[in-house]
Amino acid sequence: MNQVAKKQEQALAVINDMFEADRSSGMENMSQEDLALPFLKVLSQLSPEIESVEGAKAGMIINTVTSKLYDGTKGVLVLPSYYERKYIEWAPRGTGSGAPLGVHPATSDILSKTFKKPNDSKDYLESGNYIETTAQHYVIVLDEAGSHPAMISMKSTQLKKSRKWNSMMMTVKKIGKDGKPYNPASFSNIYRLFTSKEVNDKGTWYGWEIERVSEVGEDRVNEYMEARTFAEAIKAGSVQVKHTEDDAAPRVTDTDAF
Repeated sequence: MNQVAKKQEQALAVINDMFEADRSSGMENMSQEDLALPFLKVLSQLSPEIESVEGAKAGMIINTVTSKLYDGTKGVLVLPSYYERKYIEWAPRGTGSGAPLGVHPATSDILSKTFKKPNDSKDYLESGNYIETTAQHYVIVLDEAGSHPAMISMKSTQLKKSRKWNSMMMTVKKIGKDGKPYNPASFSNIYRLFTSKEVNDKGTWYGWEIERVSEVGEDRVNEYMEARTFAEAIKAGSVQVKHTEDDAAPRVTDTDAF
């Protein structure tokens, strides 16, 4: 080894030692409440990212924090970490701050206080606000950069995709040491999420598609543990989700032509 290469290697070793010695310094006061949980969102023609993120196109999947784009056809691999249903209260679109007016748990009776308007599928309150039933899938994203947590919010036309995904997870069975079948953790299997075009009498849009890829193997033990830790943090209430109108379900538009 020549002298220059040796010096570079020694310098790198010193820097790595410094990094390890100072691990987490400066971040002592950060908790999950201080971090932005990324959403994985399907882009439509009306998504603001189409104009603001280079290379963004309808049908792609985007990480809302890093703006990383995933090809909608190839999709992205995830470990589903935790699931919960919420009823989110919004002001009429364009009249509020863009943030929810309330987030109601699955045990809430809020839907019993709503009504439908003619030719409108939304659930309205007497106040004029409306409620969106929202399926929240917390996941660990697996990509070439490693692994990281994110959330996928499914509502409106995508609720059926959420139910399909939940059913897929519930049908996975293992045989225990006692010889009886059981459901392994949701994060015991890797899923691929990709997109496809959908259509109804109001127009076309891109929606989610889900397929099970494989069971977690020895090469994904660390990611399995990461998903379990993430699930525990959510159940403990230390993961904060900040919804915005732009994180809503894919918008239907007649301009999304085939």
